[in-house]
Amino acid sequence: MSTLMLASEISKRPVVTLGGEAVARVKDVVLDGHTGRISGFTLSGLRLLSGPRRQALPWEAVAGLGPHAVMIQDETALKDRDEVADLAEAAEGNVLGARVLTDTGMDLGQVTDVVVEVTASQAVVAGYEVAPTETLGHKTRTVFIPLARTIAASGEALVVPAAVADYVTEDLAALDKAIPEFRSRMGEKKT
Repeated sequence: MSTLMLASEISKRPVVTLGGEAVARVKDVVLDGHTGRISGFTLSGLRLLSGPRRQALPWEAVAGLGPHAVMIQDETALKDRDEVADLAEAAEGNVLGARVLTDTGMDLGQVTDVVVEVTASQAVVAGYEVAPTETLGHKTRTVFIPLARTIAASGEALVVPAAVADYVTEDLAALDKAIPEFRSRMGEKKT
């Protein structure tokens, strides 16, 4: 079973040991731009004005990611921040603010958040929350698009197959249903 959540919703969640001790708070979700997987989380302290911690949490050490907390076995799961964040940053994993263009030249909008599909064994990018252009004809402030293969990505634009426009939804529940249909149409297997 999988669950869809926004990367922005994961930020600020407490990191808690299976023994019940809160040890940190998620600061940022670190995405590997090459694989589309979450490679880990940078962390901050538990207090409101706490700054960033020098430690980070690699995905492999996550025991569970739920709607209220990120669970770890114990504090030994935390690693040096550079081990987790530098690899993903080098892969240019930041897509927020990028334009979404189809391979036929249609501008779908601008990325405002990343949709993450969480399973028991991994967390991968499953789509994007987008501030739509008039081209899409949606009256809402944001829409969701499924992600299949990205044809090209830079800090300025993501180029996606034109077929993605047929699977634009206005909520995560509808996106959850659209993803398998879109993947099937594109000839992709579920990750």
